[in-house]
Amino acid sequence: MSHCTPIVLAAFGTTSRAMDTYSHIDMAVKAAFPEHLVRWAYTSRMVCSHMNTKRRANMKTPQQVLDELKGQGHSWAVVQSLHLIWGHEFFRLVDSVKESAVRTSMGLPLLTSPEDYRAAAAAILSNRPMENGGATVLVGHGTDHPAWSAYPALAEILHSNDANIYVATVEGESDMAKTVDAVARSGVKKVHLMPLMLVAGVHLQEDIAGEEDSWKQAFEKAGLAVTVDGYGMGKAPAIIDIFISHIRDALAIIPDKAFS
Repeated sequence: MSHCTPIVLAAFGTTSRAMDTYSHIDMAVKAAFPEHLVRWAYTSRMVCSHMNTKRRANMKTPQQVLDELKGQGHSWAVVQSLHLIWGHEFFRLVDSVKESAVRTSMGLPLLTSPEDYRAAAAAILSNRPMENGGATVLVGHGTDHPAWSAYPALAEILHSNDANIYVATVEGESDMAKTVDAVARSGVKKVHLMPLMLVAGVHLQEDIAGEEDSWKQAFEKAGLAVTVDGYGMGKAPAIIDIFISHIRDALAIIPDKAFS
């Protein structure tokens, strides 16, 4: 029955301080679904290997977790993507679980429906500093996948609520110089950088807040004062709630006649 179907939370994984963020998500999901077994899986084999070897962790891939669930007698599982957009990593996850002996219902990425975008925008707007004369710049990973369109779509929704909020990316279509110039020409004197990422890991430390070729450095060279948000989006309850709604959707499509 779907009421006891295991929930597998599938994150990319990171060798940085992700576990604190993941623990927030874990607690929220377990509180929302107290009858369900909640397991974690990590889609990056490189990260799993590094953490298991260097830090004696016990990180498993989605296939490994699903194989274990099959061995425990489960025939269905929800696999909830913790990706932000429908990019390469999400579709690799979909492909990786297709051959599993456990039937799976996929929980979709953060930014999927128009309601998701509006809810994510509201969460971002409520978490930005309310300083007069400042701009907020969200910096995401970026992608060369067609899902790159998620970034301008979110930017449009945010910009319609606050003209001094911008969306940029480390990779892909976004241009650092163009964004810095647009912010500088707007007349603001200070910038708050926020990671548009689930976890504030290596990209925050190096690409956003680093001392060389970073977004922080680029804005400072343009004469703006810069502050940096040191946390990813995964700690925001309203963001976690979007993933929880996707888990509910994934559970709802499992046939009632299905066994656990």
